[in-house]
Amino acid sequence: MTPQVSVRYQQIGDAQRFFGILSNPKFIYFPVTVSSLEDEMAYLSITEEKRKSNFEHNFSILLHNIIVGGIGIKVNQHDTFIGEAGYFIDEQYHGRGIASRALDIISERAAGDMNIRRLELIIHPENTASIRVAEKNGFSREGLLQKRMRIEDTYHDALIFGKSLHHVTAGGAL
Repeated sequence: MTPQVSVRYQQIGDAQRFFGILSNPKFIYFPVTVSSLEDEMAYLSITEEKRKSNFEHNFSILLHNIIVGGIGIKVNQHDTFIGEAGYFIDEQYHGRGIASRALDIISERAAGDMNIRRLELIIHPENTASIRVAEKNGFSREGLLQKRMRIEDTYHDALIFGKSLHHVTAGGAL
Protein backbone atom coordinates (compact mmCIF):
# COMPACT_ATOMS: atom_id res chain seq x y z
CA MET A 1 0.00 0.00 0.00
CA THR A 2 1.37 3.41 -0.98
CA PRO A 3 1.48 5.87 1.92
CA GLN A 4 -0.46 9.15 1.61
CA VAL A 5 2.59 11.29 0.89
CA SER A 6 2.58 14.81 -0.50
CA VAL A 7 5.13 17.56 -0.88
CA ARG A 8 4.91 21.33 -0.64
CA TYR A 9 7.47 24.11 -0.78
CA GLN A 10 9.35 24.52 2.49
CA GLN A 11 8.33 27.35 4.81
CA ILE A 12 10.07 29.12 7.68
CA GLY A 13 7.49 27.57 9.99
CA ASP A 14 8.99 24.15 9.18
CA ALA A 15 12.26 25.08 10.92
CA GLN A 16 11.53 23.58 14.34
CA ARG A 17 10.39 20.26 12.85
CA PHE A 18 13.41 20.08 10.51
CA PHE A 19 15.79 21.03 13.32
CA GLY A 20 14.40 18.18 15.42
CA ILE A 21 14.89 15.67 12.58
CA LEU A 22 18.34 16.88 11.49
CA SER A 23 19.78 17.14 15.00
CA ASN A 24 19.07 13.45 15.75
CA PRO A 25 22.51 11.95 16.56
CA LYS A 26 21.60 8.85 14.49
CA PHE A 27 21.17 11.07 11.45
CA ILE A 28 24.62 10.54 9.97
CA TYR A 29 24.43 10.17 6.20
CA PHE A 30 22.98 13.54 5.16
CA PRO A 31 25.84 16.05 4.84
CA VAL A 32 24.17 18.85 6.77
CA THR A 33 25.08 20.14 10.17
CA VAL A 34 22.38 22.15 11.82
CA SER A 35 23.76 23.88 14.85
CA SER A 36 20.70 25.87 15.91
CA LEU A 37 17.06 26.55 15.23
CA GLU A 38 18.11 30.03 14.10
CA ASP A 39 20.43 28.51 11.45
CA GLU A 40 17.57 26.36 10.16
CA MET A 41 15.29 29.41 10.02
CA ALA A 42 17.95 31.37 8.13
CA TYR A 43 18.31 28.52 5.63
CA LEU A 44 14.56 28.30 5.09
CA SER A 45 14.26 32.09 4.72
CA ILE A 46 16.17 31.98 1.42
CA THR A 47 14.58 28.89 -0.15
CA GLU A 48 12.10 30.94 -2.19
CA GLU A 49 14.93 33.08 -3.58
CA LYS A 50 16.87 29.91 -4.50
CA ARG A 51 13.80 28.50 -6.22
CA LYS A 52 13.13 31.68 -8.20
CA SER A 53 16.74 31.73 -9.42
CA ASN A 54 16.44 28.02 -10.40
CA PHE A 55 19.31 27.12 -8.08
CA GLU A 56 17.52 24.85 -5.63
CA HIS A 57 13.95 23.60 -5.21
CA ASN A 58 13.18 22.44 -1.64
CA PHE A 59 10.06 20.70 -0.40
CA SER A 60 8.66 19.46 2.88
CA ILE A 61 7.52 15.84 2.84
CA LEU A 62 4.13 15.35 4.43
CA LEU A 63 2.44 12.15 5.54
CA HIS A 64 -1.23 12.81 6.21
CA ASN A 65 -0.32 16.54 6.42
CA ILE A 66 2.38 15.96 9.08
CA ILE A 67 5.96 16.97 8.21
CA VAL A 68 8.08 13.81 8.20
CA GLY A 69 11.07 14.98 6.17
CA GLY A 70 12.45 17.10 3.39
CA ILE A 71 13.43 16.63 -0.23
CA GLY A 72 15.02 18.91 -2.77
CA ILE A 73 16.75 19.30 -6.07
CA LYS A 74 19.90 21.34 -6.65
CA VAL A 75 20.10 22.42 -10.27
CA ASN A 76 23.52 22.11 -11.92
CA GLN A 77 24.32 25.71 -12.79
CA HIS A 78 26.49 24.77 -15.78
CA ASP A 79 24.10 22.18 -17.22
CA THR A 80 20.65 23.24 -16.01
CA PHE A 81 19.04 20.10 -17.43
CA ILE A 82 20.77 18.13 -14.62
CA GLY A 83 19.57 18.09 -11.02
CA GLU A 84 20.84 16.44 -7.86
CA ALA A 85 18.15 15.24 -5.48
CA GLY A 86 18.54 14.75 -1.75
CA TYR A 87 16.09 13.77 0.95
CA PHE A 88 15.77 12.99 4.64
CA ILE A 89 13.05 11.30 6.66
CA ASP A 90 12.42 11.39 10.41
CA GLU A 91 13.76 8.16 11.92
CA GLN A 92 10.37 7.14 13.34
CA TYR A 93 8.96 7.06 9.78
CA HIS A 94 11.73 4.98 8.17
CA GLY A 95 10.78 1.89 6.19
CA ARG A 96 7.31 3.04 5.10
CA GLY A 97 8.07 3.95 1.47
CA ILE A 98 7.80 7.68 2.18
CA ALA A 99 11.15 8.70 0.67
CA SER A 100 10.46 6.60 -2.41
CA ARG A 101 7.05 8.19 -2.98
CA ALA A 102 8.41 11.72 -2.38
CA LEU A 103 11.26 11.07 -4.84
CA ASP A 104 8.71 9.90 -7.40
CA ILE A 105 6.66 13.09 -6.91
CA ILE A 106 9.60 15.47 -7.31
CA SER A 107 10.98 13.49 -10.25
CA GLU A 108 7.72 14.26 -12.06
CA ARG A 109 7.97 17.94 -11.09
CA ALA A 110 11.61 18.06 -12.17
CA ALA A 111 10.77 16.69 -15.61
CA GLY A 112 7.90 19.15 -16.01
CA ASP A 113 8.22 22.40 -14.08
CA MET A 114 12.02 22.45 -13.84
CA ASN A 115 12.90 21.12 -17.30
CA ILE A 116 15.34 18.60 -15.77
CA ARG A 117 16.29 15.70 -18.04
CA ARG A 118 18.72 13.88 -15.72
CA LEU A 119 18.38 13.45 -11.97
CA GLU A 120 21.28 12.29 -9.80
CA LEU A 121 21.54 10.98 -6.25
CA ILE A 122 24.80 11.13 -4.28
CA ILE A 123 24.63 8.47 -1.55
CA HIS A 124 27.03 7.35 1.18
CA PRO A 125 27.96 3.71 0.42
CA GLU A 126 26.79 2.58 3.87
CA ASN A 127 23.37 4.22 3.54
CA THR A 128 21.59 1.05 2.47
CA ALA A 129 18.13 2.56 2.96
CA SER A 130 18.83 5.34 0.45
CA ILE A 131 20.37 2.86 -1.96
CA ARG A 132 17.12 0.86 -1.82
CA VAL A 133 15.09 4.04 -2.46
CA ALA A 134 17.26 4.85 -5.49
CA GLU A 135 16.92 1.36 -6.94
CA LYS A 136 13.18 1.19 -6.24
CA ASN A 137 12.74 4.47 -8.15
CA GLY A 138 14.61 3.25 -11.22
CA PHE A 139 17.95 4.99 -10.63
CA SER A 140 21.05 3.17 -11.91
CA ARG A 141 24.26 2.90 -9.90
CA GLU A 142 26.84 4.63 -12.08
CA GLY A 143 29.98 4.65 -10.01
CA LEU A 144 31.95 5.62 -6.93
CA LEU A 145 32.99 9.23 -6.46
CA GLN A 146 36.06 9.63 -4.28
CA LYS A 147 35.90 12.15 -1.43
CA ARG A 148 32.62 13.54 -2.84
CA MET A 149 30.70 13.90 0.40
CA ARG A 150 31.67 16.03 3.38
CA ILE A 151 30.14 15.13 6.71
CA GLU A 152 31.34 17.49 9.42
CA ASP A 153 35.11 17.69 8.84
CA THR A 154 35.57 14.33 7.11
CA TYR A 155 35.42 13.61 3.39
CA HIS A 156 33.76 10.38 2.28
CA ASP A 157 33.45 8.49 -0.95
CA ALA A 158 29.93 8.40 -2.37
CA LEU A 159 27.94 6.39 -4.84
CA ILE A 160 26.33 8.19 -7.75
CA PHE A 161 22.98 7.04 -9.07
CA GLY A 162 21.40 8.55 -12.17
CA LYS A 163 18.09 8.49 -13.97
CA SER A 164 16.99 9.93 -17.27
CA LEU A 165 13.68 11.76 -16.92
CA HIS A 166 11.06 11.93 -19.59
CA HIS A 167 9.70 15.37 -20.31
CA VAL A 168 6.19 15.89 -18.99
CA THR A 169 4.03 18.33 -20.91
CA ALA A 170 1.64 20.85 -19.38
CA GLY A 171 -1.16 18.28 -19.68
CA GLY A 172 0.91 15.62 -17.87
CA ALA A 173 0.41 14.25 -14.40
CA LEU A 174 2.13 16.70 -12.07
